[in-house]
Amino acid sequence: MLIAGVDEAGRGALAGPLVAAAVILGDDLDYTLLGDSKVLTAAKRDKLFDLIYASDSYIGVSIVPRNVVDARNVLQATLSGMAKSVARLKVHPELVLIDGNKAPDIRDCKVETIVKGDATEPCISAASIIAKVTRDRIMCRYDEKYPGYAFSTHKGYGTQQHYDAVFEHGLSLIHRRTFTISRQETLFT
Repeated sequence: MLIAGVDEAGRGALAGPLVAAAVILGDDLDYTLLGDSKVLTAAKRDKLFDLIYASDSYIGVSIVPRNVVDARNVLQATLSGMAKSVARLKVHPELVLIDGNKAPDIRDCKVETIVKGDATEPCISAASIIAKVTRDRIMCRYDEKYPGYAFSTHKGYGTQQHYDAVFEHGLSLIHRRTFTISRQETLFT
């Protein structure tokens, strides 16, 4: 049975795209190496990213730009990105395992949600790694384009350093307009 794992990265970010990935693991990959991308070091994620791409796994990635996240809302953008990542697989899975509790509409296969599936299902772990590394690399490129925001450090998430940069420089073109910074700033006062 062809089983695809699906996860996203960037859902809670203040800036940058949302990235969704779908992975059908190949037989030549040691699944015991995989884990939730959030608990792996950046170096380990990068190594696993390369191993997954070098394997006979099938990979589909969808990058949802900031303006689409703002226009559709983050949940709808996430579900759409997940569905597109599955559609970009070179083969159609029979079962799709989604990390979380909401599932996109995917035709011609069974879909199941698994809360914290990125820590328990190897195919979701692989999708988590692909999505996170892809998004992190995008944010590092944005760091060069928009200096002063330290995107390569916090990857667009709401850290004190990021808020300080927004207060100093204003919003960049990649900041999501649907978060309200005045409400967010109370987190750090």
